[in-house]
Amino acid sequence: MTSKDDNDPLALENQVCFSLYSATNAMIRAYRPLLDAIDLTYPQYLAMMVLWRHHGISVKTLGEQLHLDSGTLTPLLKRLELKGLVQRGRCEQDERVRVLHVTKAGKALHAQAQTIPETMRCQVGGEPQDMLQLKLLCEQALKHLNQVKPE
Repeated sequence: MTSKDDNDPLALENQVCFSLYSATNAMIRAYRPLLDAIDLTYPQYLAMMVLWRHHGISVKTLGEQLHLDSGTLTPLLKRLELKGLVQRGRCEQDERVRVLHVTKAGKALHAQAQTIPETMRCQVGGEPQDMLQLKLLCEQALKHLNQVKPE
């Protein structure tokens, strides 16, 4: 095995993408037991967090907020609907637009999920300002990457 070279652009330990990938995987694994307790997957949890705040949101807007295409979002919403957490309907002003409403069961789930963010903050550790800075850096990277045009 070769020694660590801080200047090697192909060294795994020099890759920001690998650090983000590893941290994301660890974060999702840490969420798993908390979400298993309320019978949600991580993507379903993300969708529900948006839906709890935005009643009657369109499917398109939800997809934009979650950075998901319709091919990924549609099966996720179907599963939430089968669980009785979400109801899909039509917009009263424009029947072409699909809107989402949280059901009574979905609202009850909101109360059950209240402790998840604080539990995760404790598991991740670190100072609140460090977590805010990390979040801002990730958002900045996402914004920049979304502006880059594929060749």
